[in-house]
Amino acid sequence: MSAAAAPPLANFTATTASRPTAPLIQYLVTTSSSSTFAGHEIDLFFPIFFLGFGQSIRIGLTESDTHPAPAPAPVSRRDGFGRKNEESAQHSVQQLSPKVPSKPCSPWISVTGNGSKVLQAVAAQHPVDRKAKPACNIQCHPDLYHYGDHRRAREFLFRGSDVVEVQNFRPATTDDIGSVHAGPYISGLEKAMDQASEKGLIFIDGSGPTYATATTFQESLLAAGAGISLVDSVVAASRVSKDPPVAFALIRPPGHHAVPKGAMGFCVFGNIAIAARYAQRMHGLKRVFIIDFDVHHGNGTNDAFYEDPDIFFLSTHQAGSYPGTGKIDQIGSGNGEGSTLNLPLPGGSGDTAMRTVFDQVIVPCAQRFKPDIILVSAGYDAHLLDPLASLQFTTGTYYMLASSIKQLAKDLCGGRCVFFLEGGYNLSSLSNSVAESFRAFLGDRSLASELDDPSYLHEEPLKKVKQIIEKVKHIHSF
Repeated sequence: MSAAAAPPLANFTATTASRPTAPLIQYLVTTSSSSTFAGHEIDLFFPIFFLGFGQSIRIGLTESDTHPAPAPAPVSRRDGFGRKNEESAQHSVQQLSPKVPSKPCSPWISVTGNGSKVLQAVAAQHPVDRKAKPACNIQCHPDLYHYGDHRRAREFLFRGSDVVEVQNFRPATTDDIGSVHAGPYISGLEKAMDQASEKGLIFIDGSGPTYATATTFQESLLAAGAGISLVDSVVAASRVSKDPPVAFALIRPPGHHAVPKGAMGFCVFGNIAIAARYAQRMHGLKRVFIIDFDVHHGNGTNDAFYEDPDIFFLSTHQAGSYPGTGKIDQIGSGNGEGSTLNLPLPGGSGDTAMRTVFDQVIVPCAQRFKPDIILVSAGYDAHLLDPLASLQFTTGTYYMLASSIKQLAKDLCGGRCVFFLEGGYNLSSLSNSVAESFRAFLGDRSLASELDDPSYLHEEPLKKVKQIIEKVKHIHSF
């Protein structure tokens, strides 16, 4: 039973763009408000909430298709590109150093052999032409390596063996996706790619809005596969090291709004939910603790595990923000009652509020749950400069969260921890905040004092925050 009634995401609506477009539009924003790619000018910043036009083509789910397909047995299978994969799934790892050649190798050999502190996997999409509106041209940039400008990128790219990239990982299979999403949605989206090739853009009806182009299905499989590959590598490293690297999936499309029945809010597949099921099924990590600090409620993840006692979902988000779910009394149902914790923060909450929430809510919940792995939906749109919300996190807040979650994983589950990139819509604050997260993983000092301007901050509603925390403690009995 879903925590909140989600609209049926049964239809794809084809729209004809002004000219053929490259793949969908969700990317890590990195440089400026506009740029060029493949000779075309592209938008990099503001989302355009436009619900499509033109003739409709209806395919996909029916009203009865409300539950995910059952997880398959661990056997050889074919991925969404028709290639056969073995469950052993070895990944190639490359050091991000210009002096070290790229050599395929087992993740545990490379990671533990060179003392790496951070793993990353990158799965990006190509930008959409600015003239191809009504696409939602947000987070567009062709190179996800660049967390910010090139100067900040080089800080991490040339750290030698400290930062390692997992490369040549397999895309998620349709069976991986089916552990979370309904079979008719998966097959319907795959079939819709032909329509996208003909029409330029496919609008997924009821999705908040979410668009697709001819390669969205394949690129969404790759994004989910990046998270799976990092789970493989972190688990492998934890078997031979007491201090495995933290991992970060720098991926687009994001995932935490995608509900079991379909796409929603720019999210196609639930990347973190798929990785959680994979960790259980393939690595025997029964108890998964998911932290979601995006400014918006991760309703898709919430719904996927609402009746599951073995996956604890904890979301902090701005009260009343999109998609309007995540009420404090939504705590799970059936056997999963109590394994969902939603903490809606009042507008204006900032660093002090989040530090208090971490110490008084997140830590005791995790300690009581005793997870085998921690997964994190890392959204950076709660930053005070982000245009889509009104919380006032700073880059220092994100450094604190990254450092504290890393330590929490070390204390509770052998250091096994994977971050998944979610939202973030201000170029500067997104790049700075992701970079601060990497500094925290590496144990470098924070540069927040140089990046944050305290003159932008105003008084936090700490009395309201305290009341919400006390209510959460009462509801969840801790």
